[in-house]
Amino acid sequence: MSTGLRDMLQTWLGVVRSLRIYYGDKERQGHMDALHARFLKKDDLAFDIGSHVGDRVASFRRLGARAVAIEPQPALARTLRVIFAFDRGVTIERLAVGRSEGEIELKLNLANPTVATASDEFIHAADGAPGWEGQAWTRSMRVPMTTLDKLIERHGEPAFVKIDVEGFEDEVLSGLTRPLAALSLEFTTIQRDVALRAIERLKGIGGYVFNAALGESQTLAHAEPLAAAEIAQWIEGLPMTANSGDIYASLEPARLRSTGERARTRAT
Repeated sequence: MSTGLRDMLQTWLGVVRSLRIYYGDKERQGHMDALHARFLKKDDLAFDIGSHVGDRVASFRRLGARAVAIEPQPALARTLRVIFAFDRGVTIERLAVGRSEGEIELKLNLANPTVATASDEFIHAADGAPGWEGQAWTRSMRVPMTTLDKLIERHGEPAFVKIDVEGFEDEVLSGLTRPLAALSLEFTTIQRDVALRAIERLKGIGGYVFNAALGESQTLAHAEPLAAAEIAQWIEGLPMTANSGDIYASLEPARLRSTGERARTRAT
């Protein structure tokens, strides 16, 4: 078997494995929908940056929100086009997202395509770390890259943005210059510094409050939102075995009202 054919087979086996994991648990889907319903309502717009196999996009659509799925890997982008082929509420962009427009090198994990990354630091941090045993990034490819600001220019301002890009979250936020109503960011305990920098960036952009969900629980860890310093302290205190999760950032109600008022003023 040629190297190219072997790589293709390994990639598609990885995609099938991900489809089974992320679409096979109906209870998880219910928790996911309940969590996203805190931030989205019917006809809202959501961005999914690092869409992978599109389970978050599927959740947005179950809530009646429109979705832009952003995924740079060809195999995963093709998978998304098959899954959402007849859904006019989903737009698919085969792009990476970062601090500037251009191209970037994407490192591929053929056996586990959902952890492709544009971050060398992420790969170094994962090397030998508990919970990341056996992961290998053996191929790379150049992919086009845009910014969050440019995506907003093309598609409109989203009510919610999910960012899951394996250690590149801070770089994605570097291409955002305006406050958005709500975002989620993946974090890992092997790279807490990325999460802490992302929190600081959001703190500088707008008056955000924070919560988090560990792993794939889709359940918020805190009964009430936390300030930036409090969520940072919580992340720093997590054991390494916590592995990963998602930070949820939303504008405080007063800031959200003033942002909406400015938008209405501009529209008139």
